[in-house]
Amino acid sequence: MPPVAASAGGAGGQSTFDKMKMGGMMGGSVGLIIGFIFGATNIIRFGPGPNGMMRTLGQYMLGSAATFGFFMSIGTTIRTESSPIMTAAFAQAQANHGSPVIMKKQWQQRMKQAREE
Repeated sequence: MPPVAASAGGAGGQSTFDKMKMGGMMGGSVGLIIGFIFGATNIIRFGPGPNGMMRTLGQYMLGSAATFGFFMSIGTTIRTESSPIMTAAFAQAQANHGSPVIMKKQWQQRMKQAREE
């Protein structure tokens, strides 16, 4: 799945639901692959059982995809959610000081300008 453009989803970029869907899709894809690997390994080692090879492999793949997708969607949502307080503090720092990250040389230049004023 190609990444969504930054301008999609309105003025602020992607919505939280869009991010959750993307995390679920990524987790589901990884889960399918992991389920195939572990399912095929267990079928080779222990046999397919009474359900047959394809049904057993499908159960491994779908169970793994659902689990990975669920937790990845939650993790992606939590990781990308920002606190309104932190967003306001970041905007205030950026308005007051320009870039909120100040390197040593930039700090020295700003201190020199402050002394001159």
